Amino acid sequence: MPLLHRITRKGHAAIAFQLDGEPCEGRAGDTLLTAILNHGEVLRRSEFSGSPRAGFCQMGACQDCWVTLESGERLRACTTALAPGMRIVTRQGQAA
Repeated sequence: MPLLHRITRKGHAAIAFQLDGEPCEGRAGDTLLTAILNHGEVLRRSEFSGSPRAGFCQMGACQDCWVTLESGERLRACTTALAPGMRIVTRQGQAA
């Protein structure tokens, strides 16, 4: 069940991306955080405790929303714009 439900910008251009190997769709103007939480209830799991994380400050200051691309690049989900073809990994052990 998604944590977020889109109520605006439904008419913005669709952007295809992958989340943990699954095809997903976001909208132009989405951050990674918005796109991911429109598909699930957890942004990622803490690398220290395994507890679910969903972002905290929403402005890039707290370090809570880091996600990884398949390439290994780490990005802040709350301040990074979704781009077509992104392959986002949120589960441990799945990064290339």
